[in-house]
Amino acid sequence: MKKKKVLFISIFTLFLILIIGCSLYVSSYYPANDMALEALSHSSTNIRHLSDDTLIFEPESPNTGFIFYPGGKVEYTAYAPLLRTLAENGILCILVKMPFNLAVLDINAADELLDLYPEIENWYIGGHSLGGSMAASYLENHVEDYKGLVLLASYSTVPLNTTNLKVISIYGSNDQVLNAEKYQANRTNLPDDFIEYVIEGGSHAYFGAYGLQKGDGIATLSNTQQIECTANFLLEHMQ
Repeated sequence: MKKKKVLFISIFTLFLILIIGCSLYVSSYYPANDMALEALSHSSTNIRHLSDDTLIFEPESPNTGFIFYPGGKVEYTAYAPLLRTLAENGILCILVKMPFNLAVLDINAADELLDLYPEIENWYIGGHSLGGSMAASYLENHVEDYKGLVLLASYSTVPLNTTNLKVISIYGSNDQVLNAEKYQANRTNLPDDFIEYVIEGGSHAYFGAYGLQKGDGIATLSNTQQIECTANFLLEHMQ
């Protein structure tokens, strides 16, 4: 009886430690900084809030739409500066809020979002880091609904190489968070004509506005400059 009691206590203790560890992990994240908050409050485009906190940056008469999955453990509003810039130049952008800031917990977040704007013919989906990979995984079973995929410091773990998708991959030369070996190994999952752009001096974190990220390299350009470089390249290739 004593052994059973000890075993029960041990299992319960391990379970409790696991629960506490998971709680601490999902509760810690990179919050959006003042630059992101300013982008939300000073935008020349209309910003709609859906009931689940999804944000829509809505320009007048858009012909291209972009659904964005945020990076892992990053507050979704951190990507407001990038998406606001795209919207101000005619691209409707939908920024999805993920459970516990982890796109892996809601890969199908894009479901039914296209139905909100049936007049838009050209749709892209993508995201930053983990968000980009999860967007690619979602796209695997929804290829017919999208024109292309945008990967920011990210890669696809699913085969999209036989599709006609327009794939745009961007990362910073000083990025130390993106796994370079996995990025190279998964290039074969993309169409042969995918478009790649390396931002000289760019870091992993500076696609969003949430400050420095643990383990990242030091950027030699400003956060604003990297977002501008990213937006300009996307505007050139997504329209």
